[in-house]
This record gives sequence, C-alpha cells and structure tokens, in this order.
Amino acid sequence: MTYADYLAREQASDVKHEYLRGDVWAMAGGTPEHGRLAMNIGRLLGNLLLGRPCVVFSSDVRIRVEATDRATYPDASIVCGPNQHSTDDPDAIVNPVVIVEVLSPTTERSDRGEKFAHYQRLPSLQEYVLVSQETQRIEVFRRQGENWLLTIHLAGSSVTLPSIGASFTVDAVYLDPRAG
Repeated sequence: MTYADYLAREQASDVKHEYLRGDVWAMAGGTPEHGRLAMNIGRLLGNLLLGRPCVVFSSDVRIRVEATDRATYPDASIVCGPNQHSTDDPDAIVNPVVIVEVLSPTTERSDRGEKFAHYQRLPSLQEYVLVSQETQRIEVFRRQGENWLLTIHLAGSSVTLPSIGASFTVDAVYLDPRAG
C-alpha cells in the first residue's frame, strides 16, 4: 500500500493504523490501566509546560518518521516551537522533542526495539520515555550525541526531562485517587 493509500484509509476509518513501508496494521485498544497512565503523564507534562512554547499531544496525533517510511501514534508526544509537518502528510508531525509510550504486553517488545529504532531517526527527538504497566518504573532514553543513555526511575524518585526543562515524580504518574 502506498502512503497516499494509507492516508485515504485512515481518513475513512474509525480505527487508527500504523504504517511501515507499505504494511499497515490496526492498533489494538488499550486497557483501562494503559489509558489511565497515558492520561496521567499527559496531564502532568501539560501542566508543567503551561506558559511555555511546548505542546503535549495525545495518541490522536500521528508521528511520521520520513527517513524510515514509518507512521505511528505514540501515547504522548511533545513539540516545542512550531509544528513541522511531513512533506507527504499534512496531519503528521515530524519534530517531537519527547515521545512517551506506555508499555503493554503486546507492544513492549516493539516499543523497546524496532519502533524505538525508527524514532531514533527523528533529528528533533531528545528523550524517549517508557512507562511500565506492570510496576512503578519509568525508563528515559536520552540522546547524547549519537548514543542513547538509559535512566531508570522507580517509585519514590523524580524524572527530569532536560529537553523541556520539566521534572515530575514517578508516584504522580501512577497516582490513582481511587486507591485506598
């Protein structure tokens, strides 16, 4: 399938699909826990960025990796400054500074492996954040020149994202006000 065919299909579909060099697959719906964690981190980041020239996008916004012919819908992404759009997709963003994925049993391998390899080809990307559903654990991969440095944050610790000048606690991401 061409990318133009993919875009036409996306516009007519109620289901989001990811794209990689002509292959297209539907994205599975998330669990309530996945949705809660994605919203918690999106809300936290959005609140921290109030008054700054950065915007947090939800999983409704497509990220295009032109260098590898990939299109994805990460759980959250952050763009600072004006949006830059793909040359072949006016609705896709190509300049995220931060991408967040909430790990699930069905996506974890891809999020850590091949999807991350695609995201690394985005020149703007400075931090890639993985949020575990299994335990209070947030992993941040930070660009250091040509390399990516991993920092692991557990319950009781703080996460700092220098690319956007923001910090938050792991506990705040996992907070569930309904829990005793």
